[in-house]
Amino acid sequence: MKNVLIASFDMEVGGVERSLINMLESFDYNNYNVDLMLYRHKGDFMKLLRGKFNILDEIEEYTTFRKSILEIFKDKKISLGLARIKARMDASKYAKKNSLEESGHVQMQRMWQFSLKYLPCLNKEYDVAISYLWPHYFVANKVKAKKKIAWIHTDYSCIDTDVIEDIELWNKFDSIVAVSEECKNSFLKKYNKLKNKVVVMENIVSPEFIRFMAEEEVEDDISKGKGFKLLSVARLSMAKGIDNGVRALRILHDKGFTDIKWYVVGYGGDEGMIRKLIKENHLEKDFIILGKKINPYPYMKGCDLYVQPSRYEGRAVTVTEAQILGKAVIITNYPTAKSQLRDGVDGLICDKSVEGIAVGIENIYNNRHLKKEIEECCRKSNYDNMEELGNIYKLFYEREKIWNR
Repeated sequence: MKNVLIASFDMEVGGVERSLINMLESFDYNNYNVDLMLYRHKGDFMKLLRGKFNILDEIEEYTTFRKSILEIFKDKKISLGLARIKARMDASKYAKKNSLEESGHVQMQRMWQFSLKYLPCLNKEYDVAISYLWPHYFVANKVKAKKKIAWIHTDYSCIDTDVIEDIELWNKFDSIVAVSEECKNSFLKKYNKLKNKVVVMENIVSPEFIRFMAEEEVEDDISKGKGFKLLSVARLSMAKGIDNGVRALRILHDKGFTDIKWYVVGYGGDEGMIRKLIKENHLEKDFIILGKKINPYPYMKGCDLYVQPSRYEGRAVTVTEAQILGKAVIITNYPTAKSQLRDGVDGLICDKSVEGIAVGIENIYNNRHLKKEIEECCRKSNYDNMEELGNIYKLFYEREKIWNR
């Protein structure tokens, strides 16, 4: 049996974490011994980790990547605390020329670079080591493995990183897995030298599991509410565009569509800004942040329309999950959007602007026949992609030539 390591940050509620759970749920444990390395054993999804894999004990130095600088110093990890300060100072210089979002990615890189010499290696050697979430420094530098694989979950054309530093990091991996063809293409526009390493594999989804979870009864069941109910499941961050959702709902209400309510399952650093925006637009009763939910599927089941107003995405797991539940969906025209759905068939793609989002919602609201056609198409479509696990296993055995489809 091959020994496999899968590494990620934690199990806070998020799309990447849900896709990791789906993969772990479906893994072939008859042929693979799997260790899961989480930098910190934290997050509501921890309770969903079950199966025949082994969760490695926390290593104190790696927990610092999910702690504040103050917490790090309180834990007497002085060198790692100083490394974090140095990373923040370095990124602040970068932020003067670029956006805060871009500088955040650079700060994450610097944080790992400056911390590496203070981080321990794993003692065990693996046949395969998978780094499931960027940045991939841990598996690249601190794990012994015959084959190393890194995952791409985002659109790299929309984020800024230190390309030279990144190339050096990516070259330590045998294969790089992108979750969609467009995600791969956007990555290669930036890192064309790595084209022989990149393969495409969709996030694993389990329709049976999603439909089962959707039947759970919840106290704040939106299906019992009045009006036309929109839903988004997303982190409250710039990338997900929830702020544009608030502005779009204001446009719709001003046009007379006052029975439309927008619910959001999620949390994140932009929550304060979004709540302020909701108040400024007098939408306190109509744009409702439900907060963090371990199980978002009853809310998907209860909505009339699922909306993903993102500024950029790799491949939004939540969109496919809503389709599995037979929901009409609207997504913005981010660069990887066409890999997500068939426009006009099992969903709609609208312009990324605030006005574009409002127009897309209005089209579905006014055309209930189109809505029913999309829903029927989703119900009849097969979104099961368990065959992707077989493609992952192929990478484990590939030696001299990168396997590609």
